[in-house]
Amino acid sequence: MAKTKVFVSFDYDNDETLKDFLIGQSKHKDSPFDLADWSIKEALTGNWKEKARKRIKAVDVVAVVCGEHTDKATGVSAEIEIAQEEKVSYFLLAGYANKTNKKPKAAKSTDKLYNWTWDNLKVLIGGGR
Repeated sequence: MAKTKVFVSFDYDNDETLKDFLIGQSKHKDSPFDLADWSIKEALTGNWKEKARKRIKAVDVVAVVCGEHTDKATGVSAEIEIAQEEKVSYFLLAGYANKTNKKPKAAKSTDKLYNWTWDNLKVLIGGGR
């Protein structure tokens, strides 16, 4: 059975460690998903949005890892807007258990912020929301 392809969106300036944790979880032997580190490691100039669009269109779901400053991360909001435009499903994952995680500005008011547990992650990637 093919694994679900996941694009991870995160606040590059503040939450890169969280992205690394998610990549680590994708390597578990019982992981139902593949997560390539497709982070765009360049300034938000030029054609980075087209690069992001191409990558987002190639996956099954976008995992948005939310931290304390995600509401100010313009790149995360742009990636959510691209997912919405391309009709690629996404979910918001609370990056920190003991901190205030903030939704990106482009998230819909109805988008729920889910707790980051292994069981939740498997359900969310499988489409349960």
